[in-house]
Amino acid sequence: MIRLPFALVLMFACALASGPLRAAEEAAAREVALKRVNLLVRDLDRSLAVYRDILGFRNAQVSQSSPQSYSYPVFRLPALAKLRFCTLDSATEVRALALTEVTGIELPAPAPIVTSTPVIRVEDFDEVHARLKAAGLDVVEPRRSKTVEGRDFRELAFTDPDGHLVVLYELD
Repeated sequence: MIRLPFALVLMFACALASGPLRAAEEAAAREVALKRVNLLVRDLDRSLAVYRDILGFRNAQVSQSSPQSYSYPVFRLPALAKLRFCTLDSATEVRALALTEVTGIELPAPAPIVTSTPVIRVEDFDEVHARLKAAGLDVVEPRRSKTVEGRDFRELAFTDPDGHLVVLYELD
């Protein structure tokens, strides 16, 4: 049996333990940025009436997607689907949101349990809320809350015409 001094054992154990920690710290130090959310929609113009006209995004680009578009394998779309792609700018971010219109096939209905949602900061919360309701969209009534930093905010959720749940908030 080999006997190692306690200090050597402790040093070896610390080196092993710090390896994953150091890797996690290095990963956390790398810059990562969420560029945009891309939603599949059935009717681009109908969706623009919500995201552009009610929420305030601005059209950046609208284009027909080629049959070689990366969207086909990413979204697992068959070749017979036709795609039209639109990026939208926010006041602070270029191409912050994308809408991909899919025609020629039936998109699946939304699942009964929501598994993801974009969260969007808006201005003129009361006006946006009223316009969503006037558009006939399903709106979860707003509520007040606090951020983890203690700031007050209001939030609401709505379902867009394609069944995507969207959460909106405005800081007080």
